[in-house]
Amino acid sequence: MTHKRNELLRLAQLQTRVSRDKAENLARTREMMEQLRGEDVDLVCLGEMFACPYETTAFPLYAEPEGGDTWQTLRDLAREHRVFLSAGSVPEIDEAGHIYNTAYVFDPEGRQIAKHRKMHLFDVDIRGGQRFKESETLSPGREATVFDTPFGPMGLCICFDFRFPALARQMVDRGARLILVPAAFNMTTGPAHWALLFRARAVDNQCYTIGTSVARDPAASYVAWGHSIVANPFGRIISEMDEREGIRLTQLRLPLVEEIRQQLPLL
Repeated sequence: MTHKRNELLRLAQLQTRVSRDKAENLARTREMMEQLRGEDVDLVCLGEMFACPYETTAFPLYAEPEGGDTWQTLRDLAREHRVFLSAGSVPEIDEAGHIYNTAYVFDPEGRQIAKHRKMHLFDVDIRGGQRFKESETLSPGREATVFDTPFGPMGLCICFDFRFPALARQMVDRGARLILVPAAFNMTTGPAHWALLFRARAVDNQCYTIGTSVARDPAASYVAWGHSIVANPFGRIISEMDEREGIRLTQLRLPLVEEIRQQLPLL
């Protein structure tokens, strides 16, 4: 993979299956990135909790500090493949013992250029559907996240964060041309809201919205919807996967952001 500065961004979304073995999950991510060699990819995106079962009881068991073994593996993958790596999210533990749902981003040199702690914890109880309470073991982040790249500023949030319109607008007000969302919607919220939310945020903020999920595992305690997705600044879905493990390559023409904002001056 080679990185070059231009207005076309070559995106790879890795929709990986998640086992209970952290090392196996990281090895599978490494294997899938190897499949991208020669594809001239600029940005690789992973899903929410791609190396950890999505269970409140699992988060403390899998949590590592920033700079831990998982962090080092992700750093090395970005550096080895010379890509920007939006490394999904992982459980992070701080010095005080607080645990966060944390997303790291690395540049092609392997430098950490962004870190987002999920602000809005997934505490829901949907009648006849999903019940989940992240706050049983996780602490919330406090900051919106925007970071600079040669492709322009990018926003970063995690799954449930994306339901809050003010957060997306805050990132766009800080210059974001696209918003990265590692996520794991479930079988209740996914069919109802997944594509709708990515289209709505794209339309409201006239930017690309990129949702990367883990693959669906019907045997898991939390069954992810999958369907990693990209919507363009006009609200059109330009890429959507199914529920299975796989890789999707999508080319983003970034000047479309400014073109749409000029044609429809909403912001």
